[in-house]
Amino acid sequence: MPSQMTSGSFYGMPRNPFSYEKVEQISRDITSSWLTLEEITQQLNLFQDESQDTYLSGLELATRMAIEDYLGMSIFPITYKAYYGATNNAMGMQTAYDLPEVSQGFRGQCGNVINCVAYYNAENPPTLTTVSSTEYYYDPSANRVIVNSFPNDISTTIANPIVITWQTRANPLSAYPVIKQAGLLLLTHLYNNRSNTTDGIRHDIPFGVAQLLRPYKPLVM
Repeated sequence: MPSQMTSGSFYGMPRNPFSYEKVEQISRDITSSWLTLEEITQQLNLFQDESQDTYLSGLELATRMAIEDYLGMSIFPITYKAYYGATNNAMGMQTAYDLPEVSQGFRGQCGNVINCVAYYNAENPPTLTTVSSTEYYYDPSANRVIVNSFPNDISTTIANPIVITWQTRANPLSAYPVIKQAGLLLLTHLYNNRSNTTDGIRHDIPFGVAQLLRPYKPLVM
């Protein structure tokens, strides 16, 4: 549940990164290139062969999204929406809403951009109402949103009436050569294997994709 805070207890409130009831990925960049066509053609030894450029661009996108998902890292910004119940929300009190840990990042450099804090009001039917940006702020040290207070007309018929939309920033880790090399290895695998089945037994190469990426994959505790 969201943490309620008074001026005397603000700094002592524990985090609860699972306080949300539901989270959705609502927007993702599916056009920008991470690996350049030059890097890809060099990797695949396709010198001066432009006949497969469209196909390679599709593979590059699939590769980038797979790396993002594996590492939980935004190579390009991703937008999410989380829903919270109002059971423990006290009108007129400052409340903390922990965001789901959907992406790793250097919060000091990256962090999250809070697009919108809203709630369903008590009208019939309830209407999603936006909270003024002056009534909340993002706490990068704990990946949470601090809301000064909500109006007293939050819906009691909507299961999870508080809605926070935010965007993860691009992570500088995506420029690390080791991560880009892992991307090129994965793209090479997809290029060479155009079916979901194989007749032979295949083995991962030493220091392959997983080995290159493992140091950058967060430990979930």
